Amino acid sequence: MTHFPYEHLLPHLDAHYRGMPPVAATQVSIAGFDGDRLRLDAPLDRNVNDKGCAFGGSLASLMTLAAWGVVTLRVQGAGMQADVFVADSQVRYLAPLYGDLRAEAEAAPESDWHAFLATLAERGRARTELVARVALPEGGDAATFRARFVAFRKG
Repeated sequence: MTHFPYEHLLPHLDAHYRGMPPVAATQVSIAGFDGDRLRLDAPLDRNVNDKGCAFGGSLASLMTLAAWGVVTLRVQGAGMQADVFVADSQVRYLAPLYGDLRAEAEAAPESDWHAFLATLAERGRARTELVARVALPEGGDAATFRARFVAFRKG
Protein backbone atom coordinates (compact mmCIF):
# COMPACT_ATOMS: atom_id res chain seq x y z
CA MET A 1 0.00 0.00 0.00
CA THR A 2 1.45 3.35 -1.01
CA HIS A 3 0.22 6.86 -0.44
CA PHE A 4 0.98 10.41 -1.53
CA PRO A 5 3.59 11.82 -2.04
CA TYR A 6 5.37 8.55 -2.82
CA GLU A 7 3.05 6.58 -5.09
CA HIS A 8 3.98 8.50 -8.23
CA LEU A 9 7.70 8.05 -7.42
CA LEU A 10 7.65 4.23 -7.43
CA PRO A 11 7.76 3.79 -11.25
CA HIS A 12 10.85 6.04 -11.39
CA LEU A 13 12.51 4.03 -8.60
CA ASP A 14 11.65 0.78 -10.38
CA ALA A 15 13.14 2.10 -13.65
CA HIS A 16 16.26 3.19 -11.78
CA TYR A 17 16.72 -0.29 -10.32
CA ARG A 18 16.17 -1.92 -13.74
CA GLY A 19 18.70 0.47 -15.30
CA MET A 20 21.55 -1.08 -13.31
CA PRO A 21 22.62 -4.33 -15.05
CA PRO A 22 23.57 -6.24 -11.86
CA VAL A 23 20.23 -5.32 -10.28
CA ALA A 24 18.26 -6.13 -13.43
CA ALA A 25 19.89 -9.56 -13.50
CA THR A 26 18.49 -10.36 -10.04
CA GLN A 27 14.95 -9.43 -11.20
CA VAL A 28 14.25 -7.10 -8.28
CA SER A 29 10.69 -5.80 -8.07
CA ILE A 30 9.02 -3.33 -5.73
CA ALA A 31 6.49 -5.14 -3.53
CA GLY A 32 5.24 -2.01 -1.76
CA PHE A 33 6.00 1.17 0.13
CA ASP A 34 3.84 2.46 2.98
CA GLY A 35 5.70 5.74 3.49
CA ASP A 36 8.03 4.20 6.07
CA ARG A 37 8.92 0.70 4.89
CA LEU A 38 9.97 -0.36 1.39
CA ARG A 39 9.61 -4.00 0.39
CA LEU A 40 11.54 -5.50 -2.52
CA ASP A 41 11.18 -8.99 -3.95
CA ALA A 42 13.52 -11.14 -6.02
CA PRO A 43 13.05 -14.72 -7.20
CA LEU A 44 15.26 -17.43 -5.73
CA ASP A 45 16.01 -18.91 -9.17
CA ARG A 46 17.87 -15.69 -10.14
CA ASN A 47 19.68 -15.43 -6.78
CA VAL A 48 20.59 -19.01 -5.93
CA ASN A 49 23.97 -20.28 -4.77
CA ASP A 50 25.65 -23.67 -5.18
CA LYS A 51 23.75 -25.04 -2.15
CA GLY A 52 20.31 -24.26 -3.56
CA CYS A 53 19.61 -21.41 -1.17
CA ALA A 54 19.72 -17.62 -1.55
CA PHE A 55 23.15 -16.25 -2.47
CA GLY A 56 24.56 -14.12 0.37
CA GLY A 57 25.53 -11.35 -2.02
CA SER A 58 21.95 -11.17 -3.27
CA LEU A 59 20.62 -10.91 0.29
CA ALA A 60 23.04 -8.06 1.05
CA SER A 61 22.29 -6.35 -2.27
CA LEU A 62 18.53 -6.56 -1.87
CA MET A 63 18.66 -5.09 1.65
CA THR A 64 21.02 -2.32 0.46
CA LEU A 65 18.74 -1.50 -2.46
CA ALA A 66 15.67 -1.42 -0.22
CA ALA A 67 17.32 0.91 2.29
CA TRP A 68 18.72 3.11 -0.50
CA GLY A 69 15.23 3.25 -1.99
CA VAL A 70 13.70 4.43 1.30
CA VAL A 71 16.17 7.32 1.52
CA THR A 72 15.69 8.20 -2.15
CA LEU A 73 11.89 8.18 -1.86
CA ARG A 74 11.99 10.31 1.30
CA VAL A 75 14.26 12.89 -0.36
CA GLN A 76 12.14 13.01 -3.52
CA GLY A 77 8.93 13.10 -1.49
CA ALA A 78 10.27 16.23 0.23
CA GLY A 79 10.70 17.88 -3.19
CA MET A 80 14.49 17.58 -3.34
CA GLN A 81 16.88 15.70 -5.59
CA ALA A 82 20.02 14.11 -4.15
CA ASP A 83 22.66 11.54 -4.84
CA VAL A 84 22.30 8.87 -2.15
CA PHE A 85 25.18 6.57 -1.22
CA VAL A 86 25.65 3.81 1.29
CA ALA A 87 28.50 4.89 3.60
CA ASP A 88 28.91 1.69 5.57
CA SER A 89 26.88 -1.37 6.41
CA GLN A 90 26.80 -4.44 8.58
CA VAL A 91 25.12 -7.64 7.41
CA ARG A 92 24.35 -10.65 9.56
CA TYR A 93 23.52 -13.95 7.85
CA LEU A 94 21.39 -15.93 10.26
CA ALA A 95 19.89 -18.86 8.34
CA PRO A 96 19.71 -20.21 4.79
CA LEU A 97 16.73 -19.10 2.72
CA TYR A 98 15.32 -21.71 0.32
CA GLY A 99 12.56 -19.49 -1.07
CA ASP A 100 12.09 -16.23 -2.89
CA LEU A 101 13.71 -13.18 -1.34
CA ARG A 102 11.78 -10.30 0.23
CA ALA A 103 13.73 -7.47 1.82
CA GLU A 104 12.06 -4.89 4.00
CA ALA A 105 13.86 -1.66 4.94
CA GLU A 106 13.01 1.31 7.15
CA ALA A 107 14.67 4.02 9.21
CA ALA A 108 16.57 2.79 12.24
CA PRO A 109 14.61 3.43 15.47
CA GLU A 110 16.90 6.29 16.46
CA SER A 111 16.69 8.02 13.06
CA ASP A 112 14.71 11.22 12.51
CA TRP A 113 13.48 11.92 8.96
CA HIS A 114 12.53 15.50 9.79
CA ALA A 115 16.06 16.28 11.02
CA PHE A 116 17.64 14.45 8.07
CA LEU A 117 15.59 16.35 5.49
CA ALA A 118 16.08 19.70 7.26
CA THR A 119 19.84 19.14 7.33
CA LEU A 120 19.86 18.15 3.67
CA ALA A 121 17.90 21.28 2.73
CA GLU A 122 20.09 23.57 4.87
CA ARG A 123 23.58 22.12 4.41
CA GLY A 124 23.24 20.22 1.15
CA ARG A 125 24.23 16.92 2.72
CA ALA A 126 22.92 14.70 5.46
CA ARG A 127 23.21 11.17 6.78
CA THR A 128 20.85 8.71 8.34
CA GLU A 129 20.72 5.09 9.46
CA LEU A 130 18.45 2.37 8.17
CA VAL A 131 17.75 -1.23 9.04
CA ALA A 132 16.55 -4.04 6.81
CA ARG A 133 15.80 -7.72 6.98
CA VAL A 134 15.04 -10.68 4.78
CA ALA A 135 12.54 -12.91 6.54
CA LEU A 136 12.30 -16.67 6.39
CA PRO A 137 8.95 -18.11 5.21
CA GLU A 138 8.55 -19.99 8.50
CA GLY A 139 9.39 -16.93 10.63
CA GLY A 140 12.62 -15.43 11.85
CA ASP A 141 15.26 -13.80 9.68
CA ALA A 142 17.58 -15.11 7.00
CA ALA A 143 19.64 -11.91 7.20
CA THR A 144 19.63 -8.50 8.87
CA PHE A 145 21.26 -5.26 7.86
CA ARG A 146 22.14 -1.90 9.40
CA ALA A 147 23.71 0.90 7.39
CA ARG A 148 24.48 4.59 7.25
CA PHE A 149 23.49 6.43 4.10
CA VAL A 150 24.58 9.87 3.03
CA ALA A 151 22.74 12.17 0.65
CA PHE A 152 24.22 15.07 -1.32
CA ARG A 153 21.59 17.49 -2.58
CA LYS A 154 21.65 18.33 -6.29
CA GLY A 155 20.96 21.86 -7.46
